Amino acid sequence: MHTDINALFADLWQDYIKMTPSAAKVHALLGHGEPIINDHIALRTFNIDKVNLDVLAKHFTSLGYVACGDYKFEQKKLIAKHFEHPDSTQPKVFISELLVEEFSPALQETIQDLIAQVNVIATTADNFIYSGRHWSLDAQTYEDLLAESEYAAWVAAFGYRANHFTVSINHLNGFETLEAVNDKLKQAGFVLNGSGGEIKGSPEVLLEQSSTMADKMAVEFNDATVEIPSCFYEFALRYPMANGELYTGFVAASADKIFESTNVNKA
Repeated sequence: MHTDINALFADLWQDYIKMTPSAAKVHALLGHGEPIINDHIALRTFNIDKVNLDVLAKHFTSLGYVACGDYKFEQKKLIAKHFEHPDSTQPKVFISELLVEEFSPALQETIQDLIAQVNVIATTADNFIYSGRHWSLDAQTYEDLLAESEYAAWVAAFGYRANHFTVSINHLNGFETLEAVNDKLKQAGFVLNGSGGEIKGSPEVLLEQSSTMADKMAVEFNDATVEIPSCFYEFALRYPMANGELYTGFVAASADKIFESTNVNKA
């Protein structure tokens, strides 16, 4: 596993921008040449022992991250945790896992077959959380998964990598509100996730979030190459708590809608 947090996030970023070419355009649009602070990344997996949330989390807890919040998404049949580092300048990490046993026997069998192809040794390798797909997959299997769970289909197609990075609006020069950021993005031709409104959350829940819809990219399956949604960019504005410190958690109702940034049938 990585021994350097900055190197780990640099490697995650390099993989992410291959999946999300529009991220560089976002940086040029919002950053004005200045570094952009990453609020958090998100990772997706299945609740199967070999690759579950805890397996992914070890890549961060070994570097000092600690679990800080638990979340449940009933409709999407997911649970998640978020992790923070004692150094608050390091990005937060949001890891979710699909509750495979809550789906049809066919989906369960498919996912078990995919994960059976993962070498357990690979799960502790430095690069596991940005190593992509560890199994063979045909286009029809992807479509079958998609019919039941967009999340399952995304993980099957893309494997292990950051599903999104997140611009911290609190650290972004030239923008006071998330609405101003959204307006700038739309003027530049970006399509935003409108599920639950373009801005999810509010000052009352201490967090506002928005996101682009995922880029589309050609993915090679065993039998075909298909253009499908890959990764997206999120934007987060955090508000101070009663003690004056910025809220560092997540809002399940908002995150539920953010997941839909990779939906195939949108945008």
